[in-house]
Amino acid sequence: MTTEPAPVRTPTVLRDLVYAEPAGCRPLSLDLHLPAQHDAQLIVFVHGGGWRLGSRRVFCPSMTAADDPFGRIVTAGFALASVDYRLSGEAVFPAQVDDAFAAVRWLRLHADEFGFDADRLVLWGESAGATIAALVALDPDASARGLIDWYGPTDLTAMAPDLGSLDDPDSREAGWLGHPVGADLDRARAASPATHVHAGAPPTLIAHGLDDQAVPHAQSELFAAALVGVGVPTELDLVPGAGHLWQGDVDRVGLLERALAFARRVTG
Repeated sequence: MTTEPAPVRTPTVLRDLVYAEPAGCRPLSLDLHLPAQHDAQLIVFVHGGGWRLGSRRVFCPSMTAADDPFGRIVTAGFALASVDYRLSGEAVFPAQVDDAFAAVRWLRLHADEFGFDADRLVLWGESAGATIAALVALDPDASARGLIDWYGPTDLTAMAPDLGSLDDPDSREAGWLGHPVGADLDRARAASPATHVHAGAPPTLIAHGLDDQAVPHAQSELFAAALVGVGVPTELDLVPGAGHLWQGDVDRVGLLERALAFARRVTG
């Protein structure tokens, strides 16, 4: 008995696929990067930008064309969906989490059509997008196999005092919540992945620069400790000399490759 080889295709990018049309808002789209092989594991990527700006076309602002993050992910054999979500000027929390979850559901519905394996799914986000990705991944209904968190805020009630923004109505966090963090601490906790940690959450890789001035690396240490505390397999990579968005003299490609190795382990 012989085994039929898996079908192959030319790697391709399908852009501007509408996955949701929230009432009173623009249609929300994703870009789907497909590898040569069918039935590839799926990475759902959520961009950063302080919840108020950013683009699904940008993986990490400091990465260059030579770094080619989208291309490296596809070459590694993964399908990648990079998703839009409503920005904080359009809607406040939890709209962004709802949007990312809607993208996951849409991708599951269309997995056979596009030829990837949505049951082997990893959420990956950077900065504010990591917060959104984590909140989705920590929901058991997402059935995520893994989470990759690059320097994301994880506890707004701890971060805001560190940044002096607890009562600042103009902070990024206030824009996302619709009020200063200190005005409703329960709501801020609801928007904080660290408060949603539970046994059985997906394996998690967290990476953060030790020179990050926008999101203190203590946020990642706190999140990692909470995950480890309930028995979730967790890797924490604190990167010396790295600022926010991997600014500085940083091996960005090395960080990307480490994340891909993690994704391969948890979905293989």
